[in-house]
Amino acid sequence: MTIHSGHPFPTEDDPARRLRGRLGAAVTLWTSGAGTTPGTRAGLTITSVLLANGDPPRLLALVDPDSDFADVFEDTGRAVVQLLSWGHRDLADAFAGVAPAPGGPFRMAEFDQTPSGPRLRGATTWADVTLESASPVGWSLLLTCPITEVVVGADDEPLLHRRGRYARP
Repeated sequence: MTIHSGHPFPTEDDPARRLRGRLGAAVTLWTSGAGTTPGTRAGLTITSVLLANGDPPRLLALVDPDSDFADVFEDTGRAVVQLLSWGHRDLADAFAGVAPAPGGPFRMAEFDQTPSGPRLRGATTWADVTLESASPVGWSLLLTCPITEVVVGADDEPLLHRRGRYARP
């Protein structure tokens, strides 16, 4: 590892990345799978999410195609999408892979196992989804996911992400 004075992820020469940072988004945690054996369950913090209304409504998400989550979700075909709150900042960082999580990020909070995957016990808003399609888009994988169940609860302190930082509304 080399220590240097420059930012590890410079954005000044990447206008598209700078634009994405200004869009802002709610922070979601997508989880899939079951068990404790490596590779049987995974989660990923995702902010590149869009809801397409219809019958059924669908969530569209851009994920890293090399992520453990993408592999487990493709294997199981089911996932839980939970909206995170301000108090979940450390959990969001752990599932994003930018903060340490001794024993893995699932040990940082209480999860209930559901047929769709682990559901964060403290999440007030969540949706169960199935995988309809996964297609490469740019450097990401576009997941198209029909919603099979949704619960919308209190949204007192949503966790938002804008310009590389968490923000309160």
